[in-house]
Amino acid sequence: MVFCVYKLTNMENTPLITNDAIVFGFLMLALGFVFYTENIKTGFWSKFYKIVPGLFMAYMLPAVLTSFGLISPEWETVDAAGAIESHKSSIYHVSSRYLLPAALVLMTLSIDLKSVFNLGWKALIMFFTGTIGIIIGGPIAILLISMVSPETVGGIGPDAVWRGLSTLAGSWIGGGANQTAMLEIYGYNQKLYGGMVFVDIVVANIWMAIILIGIGKRDRINKWLKADTASIEALKEKVSTFTESVKRTPTLTDYMIILAIAFGAVSFAHLCSGFLAPFFKNVVAGIASATTRNMLTFLGSSFFWMISISTLIAILLSYTKAKNYEGAGASKIGSIFIYILVASIGMKMDLTMIFDNVGLIAIGVVWMTIHAILLILVAKLIKAPYFFLAVGSQANVGGAASAPIVASAFHPSLATVGVLLAVFGYAVGTIAAIGCTILMQIAAAN
Repeated sequence: MVFCVYKLTNMENTPLITNDAIVFGFLMLALGFVFYTENIKTGFWSKFYKIVPGLFMAYMLPAVLTSFGLISPEWETVDAAGAIESHKSSIYHVSSRYLLPAALVLMTLSIDLKSVFNLGWKALIMFFTGTIGIIIGGPIAILLISMVSPETVGGIGPDAVWRGLSTLAGSWIGGGANQTAMLEIYGYNQKLYGGMVFVDIVVANIWMAIILIGIGKRDRINKWLKADTASIEALKEKVSTFTESVKRTPTLTDYMIILAIAFGAVSFAHLCSGFLAPFFKNVVAGIASATTRNMLTFLGSSFFWMISISTLIAILLSYTKAKNYEGAGASKIGSIFIYILVASIGMKMDLTMIFDNVGLIAIGVVWMTIHAILLILVAKLIKAPYFFLAVGSQANVGGAASAPIVASAFHPSLATVGVLLAVFGYAVGTIAAIGCTILMQIAAAN
């Protein structure tokens, strides 16, 4: 792709389309195009989708629209008085706060929790391998880039690059709450913080795109890894068998009850998180030890509680007759929500911005490459399936928003695995990021 394209934006960098209703329509048209072409069994598209998975295209087409300036997740305008006004699309917020938890509820309804735990220790090994890859990747990236461009990893005081990179460590091991905690702990210059957020978005999304491509080649990858996929296939088979046993032609009543279950659970999760997040935020703020406070910052995140409570509700419902709604297509509706979320995430990726800060992007790419290499080496060593590699990585780098997407791409019943591992990421994110930052500070000083 040629990146030096003409961007259809004005001087204030406003996209051509700012109305969310129209933008959402474009995203749905993109998804419709992907599904339509993916089901063409002959000719060009048949060959194309044997190489490129549909989920990747659902992610990339919105990124192309953003790159050409047609749509944008956020932008600035200048009013008549010359003041800068910031604007932000609400599509990702709605997708991640409402559709994601609803999807998790519907995809978890038919889960067999015992079978999930029977996936074994390799899932945890790959998750913690991903964590270690981020911890050691940061300092190694600083050392390597400093040999080529010392100024890229320089800076003093609050402007020191290693302080900014600490926020990436928090994000790539835990999530947004951990990232914010690292910003507070190391006092990085907030005027420069936007550059680190940019690196986070670009590098993490490129890596997610690579993982999605790998999903389409998982059989070949598993063969190369000599992986034992028996436990995963057993879980998929168990869910598929159950689905067939309760399968029926869905009625309008079925669809309404499915949506009632999904969004009723989401509503309750939002209600609880509205109380729990502020409560724990105050509790954590009252802890004397600064280290302990920063380790537990994620408990003050409403997103953490919302995802956790939604998943817990779904697991409880899986022990009731509500699980029979899988036969009416509950997980399929959940998959629709997931694809909309994927498109909204892709919308955040502007491919033309990759060259805006080559130095920091280079650090991020080297960092993520080390994370990937370590995952591949350990997966090969313990013969872990590609599923564990992909989800273990995204539970770190992408968190609760991305891990279920990747997991459900293998099978809707596996979305819960992504959530459970992502919760581990929240728990260990800040303390692991602190360890990584200490190593980066040492590396930057050499």
